[in-house]
Amino acid sequence: MSASTLTPLVVLVLVLVAALFVGAVVYLSHRHPRFSQPLNNGGTWAAVLIALVVAIVSSR
Repeated sequence: MSASTLTPLVVLVLVLVAALFVGAVVYLSHRHPRFSQPLNNGGTWAAVLIALVVAIVSSR
C-alpha cells in the first residue's frame, strides 16, 4: 500500500475510534448523571478529539 492510500484509512480509523470513545463517554454520563450532562460532556470530548485530528492532519 502506498502512503496516499494509507492516509485516508488511518484517518477513517481515527474517526471511528473517536466516535466510539465519545459514545462511551456519553453513555457513562447518561448512566451516572452525577458526572455531568451527557450531551455537554460528549460534545466537549468530541471537540477535543476533532481538534487533535485537525492538528495532526494539518501538520503534514
